[in-house]
Amino acid sequence: MAIDVTSLTNRRASDRWDRVAVGDMWERITWSYPDKEALVAREGACAYPENHRLTYREADELANRCANAMLARGLERGDRVLIYCENSVEAYVAKIAIAKAGLVSAPLNPMLAPDVVTHLIERVEPKLAIVDDELWPKIESAFADANLEPAVTIPIEGWTVPGTVEFSEFVAAQPASEPEVEIHGDDIWEIIFTSGTTAMPKGAMVSHSYSYFGAYSFALTLTRGIPFECDLKLVAFLPLVYHIADQIFSLPAWLCGGTLVIGRKHDAAGIARAVAEEDATALWSGSPAMLEELAKELEAAPELDASGLKVAIFGWTAIPPELVERLKRLTSPELNVCEILGQTEAISCFRFWPDKWPETFAAKAPALNYVGVPNPLLASKIVDEEGNSLEGTVGEPGEVVYRSPVLTPGYYLDEDATREAFRDGWFHSGDVCMYDEEGLRIMVDRSKDMIKSGGENVSTLRVETILRSHPEILKAAVVGLPHERWGEAVTAIVVAEEGGDPDPDEVMAFCRERLAGYESPKGVLVVEELPETVGGKVLKYKLRVAHAGFYES
Repeated sequence: MAIDVTSLTNRRASDRWDRVAVGDMWERITWSYPDKEALVAREGACAYPENHRLTYREADELANRCANAMLARGLERGDRVLIYCENSVEAYVAKIAIAKAGLVSAPLNPMLAPDVVTHLIERVEPKLAIVDDELWPKIESAFADANLEPAVTIPIEGWTVPGTVEFSEFVAAQPASEPEVEIHGDDIWEIIFTSGTTAMPKGAMVSHSYSYFGAYSFALTLTRGIPFECDLKLVAFLPLVYHIADQIFSLPAWLCGGTLVIGRKHDAAGIARAVAEEDATALWSGSPAMLEELAKELEAAPELDASGLKVAIFGWTAIPPELVERLKRLTSPELNVCEILGQTEAISCFRFWPDKWPETFAAKAPALNYVGVPNPLLASKIVDEEGNSLEGTVGEPGEVVYRSPVLTPGYYLDEDATREAFRDGWFHSGDVCMYDEEGLRIMVDRSKDMIKSGGENVSTLRVETILRSHPEILKAAVVGLPHERWGEAVTAIVVAEEGGDPDPDEVMAFCRERLAGYESPKGVLVVEELPETVGGKVLKYKLRVAHAGFYES
């Protein structure tokens, strides 16, 4: 045992008694609430009945057995473990086990195209792969092209991928004791791949310290309105296994000694039942559209008691004030909704609480998408194209840049992209915001989604907000399409409300009454559905490709 009582700098806390390690989270709660439920699966989110509701002691011991099984196969500190799974108790136990063993989790989004999966497998060179049985048939060829054979199956549907062992067999003979591995807070324990549009996804590296700081910052947010932090019961049906949401909508529950309730996939009816039946206090709801779905489910099932819900977090776009009031009536008057702005590389996030700025919210939402201010762990400013600060300048769009302990150290094996992102001593987000008169930040758009039409910059988010207020439109996406006169023409692609039949000319007139001429759509397409991620974000690059020739006709 090395003891150092002389060095005051360059110290390294990597011993069991002083380290920062994600894999220690469950073990540390066994000293306070060992028999409290740590992880609860709703329908379809576990492979084995005995894992339906795991206490901290049970979850920790299962993760230890899984970690020891990985080490017994010869994996060494820093080796990558590929996870190709949707939400499940077993997949999450595997992630914590990877952290316990000093390994690196490399989860992949099952929506990625097979050639992208092959590329990412070759990039991370995993020493072990864990897959869901139900996902395997569509991705088997991509694994074969990368010469990777999976080792472990999570049998959600009850069968085992040939050549693998199922999860329960993998862990069965292993000890439940903590693995003896050196871990430091700056070690990378996860590589999360950012969405690729024109290029392959980049692997944002996540350290143990990143996770602790990010999770604690959200623990403060998620525990509003409850007497004690350990009373937190957090519901999340959106992706956690392969999404940055794992940092802020799973880990905070455990740092509080609370409970995480997971669903397999987004399901509004299932979320409504989970909130009521589990007496949830907090919800990761994704977007205002998903909160609208929740409201409809609660209205359709008045027997569901959602009065315990105190916090609902969302992102991506502004929420209408009338929806907030509806949610308060359906849950509790004390419900706090909060919009966040962050990204995989920097998930500490901005916060906008409508109840903190009620006059601004009532006057300007949802036409303006307020994201509020950076949380106290986040330094952030808005800069112009030359890197000059726009602080004190009202209404001028610029790029948001960050400094924070909750910041990726870089993109795995991609030094050029990392240098570009961290130019000028700040992380460049690619998000475009502007200041209002009080210094609050307003989200304008992603820089890649801004439209340059007739020499004017157009925020697609602003136009989409207006479109969604049309009584016959359920969903809307706005993109710039090639146009001989405008360069890029503002184009609305919409999905009709049930029973609706939006007329393109009427929709354009509707927008012209509410928007500046240069912002108003020059064309409207009505489609059956929009290409979306599992979290509900529209894949606009697909729309730009699919409809590139729209104005040629």
